[in-house]
Amino acid sequence: MEQLSFDVEGMSCAGCEGNVSEALNGLQGVKSVNADHEGGSVSVTYEEKKTGAAEMNDAIEGAGYEVVG
Repeated sequence: MEQLSFDVEGMSCAGCEGNVSEALNGLQGVKSVNADHEGGSVSVTYEEKKTGAAEMNDAIEGAGYEVVG
């Protein structure tokens, strides 16, 4: 298992955390997601052979949030 963290702008509530988590959990290989709207961060545990940072970035932005940094 691998882990990545993203700095995400636009999350302002628990509902936003849910939206990001749902988008990421829809990707093959994602095992867990921890989104924190107060800290503006998302941590993802995943199987490297099944998905990667680019797909996760696209999923977060597709849910309406901006990955920064």
